[in-house]
Amino acid sequence: MEKAKVYFIRELTPQNIVKMYETLNHKLNGKVAVKVHSGERGNQNYLRPEFLKPMVDYVNGTVVECNTAYDGARDTTEKHLELMKEHKWSDIFDVDIMDSEEDITLEIPNGSVIKKNYVGSHIKNYDSMLVLSHFKGHPMGGYGGALKQLSIGVSSSKGKRYIHCAGAENGSYEDMFHTDQDSFLEAMADAASSVVNYFKDNIVYINVMANMSVDCDCCNVAEDPCMKDIGILASLDPVAIDQACIDLVKESNDPGRDHLLERINSRHGTHTIDAAAKLGIGTKDYDLIEIK
Repeated sequence: MEKAKVYFIRELTPQNIVKMYETLNHKLNGKVAVKVHSGERGNQNYLRPEFLKPMVDYVNGTVVECNTAYDGARDTTEKHLELMKEHKWSDIFDVDIMDSEEDITLEIPNGSVIKKNYVGSHIKNYDSMLVLSHFKGHPMGGYGGALKQLSIGVSSSKGKRYIHCAGAENGSYEDMFHTDQDSFLEAMADAASSVVNYFKDNIVYINVMANMSVDCDCCNVAEDPCMKDIGILASLDPVAIDQACIDLVKESNDPGRDHLLERINSRHGTHTIDAAAKLGIGTKDYDLIEIK
């Protein structure tokens, strides 16, 4: 596989997100789903809708989300829609909870842990997807970026539990927290591959390295960011963009770097990247091209 191109700009502005998309020179056609993280109630670190508005407007996109598999403000469609109002997403965007009606199954013939992925049926309403990710740590996955958005982010509530339980059909809520860690991470990579294969070339990835806490936007009580903002990355390769983010953290001399790396490494976070590369949906070999 050839080296992937990952574009990088240091200045964090709404206009620079659009600039990075334009730099890719890869227009998303038809009806565009923009996958974001809506942010759990109480979370202070999620990317705000007004910050993402120029990008969503540029592709005339619909903001999409899916319900969670754990208790909180986003575990039912009714509660999730209420939170989308509370966090102002539905004030400025068309919003779609993709698993608000039913699930469909995406097959994963070459999956290493799971052979299918449950996603919301509304995915069928979209021709392309912009995966707009907030790069940060994560209590279970080690880190959250493009691959997590593709997997846990796009899966339905049922699908999230299925991934967390590494393919156990009747896995309980408690089982989600006691699955073999590497199996869970490999199941995430499998699920991510199903979404990549569903949209094929009609998908673009943008990672925003800001508000980098060790905790995810799914935490209602999250640690404050431990590192200074780094910038915005864009690529057509979900493996390369996540690897580039990890490398930028490693290369940083920020005093909070070790705290974030401890979270990533203690959860074997980069194993998801390795597993996704093995599935062939991207490469860890990339050129980082800085845009001024």
